[in-house]
Amino acid sequence: MNDADVSKQIQQMVRFIRQEAEEKANEISVSAEEEFNIEKLQLVEAEKKKIRLEYERKEKQVQVRKKIEYSMQLNASRIKVLQAQDDLVNSMKEAAAKELLDISHHHHNYERLVKELIVQSLLRLKEPSVLLRCRKADFHFVESVLHSAKEEYANKAKVHSPEIIVDHIHLPPAPSDEDVHASFCSGGVVLASRDGKIVFENSLDARLDVVFRKKLPEIRKSLFSQVAA
Repeated sequence: MNDADVSKQIQQMVRFIRQEAEEKANEISVSAEEEFNIEKLQLVEAEKKKIRLEYERKEKQVQVRKKIEYSMQLNASRIKVLQAQDDLVNSMKEAAAKELLDISHHHHNYERLVKELIVQSLLRLKEPSVLLRCRKADFHFVESVLHSAKEEYANKAKVHSPEIIVDHIHLPPAPSDEDVHASFCSGGVVLASRDGKIVFENSLDARLDVVFRKKLPEIRKSLFSQVAA
């Protein structure tokens, strides 16, 4: 083989090696680009997922805040409604309490009422000896009906006429515009056993409280049933 043939063969080998190198380089470049694109796509998808999750988290936070705010507003509205209802009910009770003051002004009717309250109190206590308290202004009413009240109780309970001691300590007077915070009593009586262990409050104010507590569900239903509906 002469030099020309050797040179030609070497050139062919060089071209073959170069071509293989270029093909391999192209394969590596394509493979690298594919891997890059796949990795880029994965990164983009990961970021999208991250952004989507963050958005969902913030959306949930917004929904939770909205629910909390709505619940707070709803509770505040309910409290206002309940407060308005309580104010109305209390104003009715105050109006009724003011009307109690007129009862003692009708002397004949009030005297009969005092007697009935004493008899009722004796029937509740069923004690042979009791202590009675009344307003200073009602002392003469109590004195005038005391004997007949004891006799009526004795007949109803079928016992001996009880001993009733009218206490020198009086119940508070009627309400006064001069001192609206002072203790007051609209009338009636309070009886207690001699040892003070049993007390039956039969004042007009106490009776109003009892009746009002008993009738409160009925009052609320009558006033606010349409509102609730």
